[in-house]
Amino acid sequence: MSHSIQTLEAALHDVLGSKVKLLESALGELTLTVSAADYHGVCQTLRDDARLGFEQLMDLCGLDYSGYKDGAHSKFTDGPRFAVVSHLLSVTHNWRLRVRVFAVSEDVPVVASVNDLWNSANWFEREAFDLFGIVFEGHLDLRRLLTDYGFVGHPFRKDFPTSGHVEMRYDAEQKRVVYQPVTIEPREITPRIIREDNYGGTH
Repeated sequence: MSHSIQTLEAALHDVLGSKVKLLESALGELTLTVSAADYHGVCQTLRDDARLGFEQLMDLCGLDYSGYKDGAHSKFTDGPRFAVVSHLLSVTHNWRLRVRVFAVSEDVPVVASVNDLWNSANWFEREAFDLFGIVFEGHLDLRRLLTDYGFVGHPFRKDFPTSGHVEMRYDAEQKRVVYQPVTIEPREITPRIIREDNYGGTH
C-alpha cells in the first residue's frame, strides 16, 4: 500500500468515524462503503473537508449484484441487489476514492442524488436510472437518457430478457411508430466449422 493511500485511509477513518461501513484496499485503490442513510452526508464531507478534498466526481454507475459470487456481497449490503458506485478525484491531494452505497429496497431501489454536490452527477444518475431503475431522490430531472420514452424495463438488470419486452416498427396505415410484444424466437446459434486441407500450411 502506497503512502498516499495509507494517508487517505487514516483520514477517512478520522473524519467519517462510524459512518465508514467498510473500507477495502485492493489493486492500489480504496473502496468506501456507506449506508444509504449516510450517503449524501458522507459525500458532502468528502467534498468539503479539507483533509479529504474530493472536488470532482469522475464517474457514477449502477450495479446489479444479483447472483454475484453466490451472494458473497451480502456481508456488507443493506439490501440484496442494487448499488451505486461513485468515483471521486481530489486534485488538491492527488488521490482517488471509490464510494459504494446499496439501495435498501430491491423492489424500488432508492439512493440520494449527489447532483447538488457535483454537477457531473446529472447524466450519470439519469443513466443509472434508465438502465438499472435506480431512483435518485432529490434529482430534479430524472428522465430516461439512452432508451426512448416508451421503453419497458431497465436493460442492464440481470433479469432483463436479451430480446427485450417490446419491439417497435413503423405502421404505414397508422402513419406512426407503434410498439408491440416481441415476436423474436430465441434460438441457439452454433458456428459451423469448415476445415480445409493445407489451411495455413506452406505451399
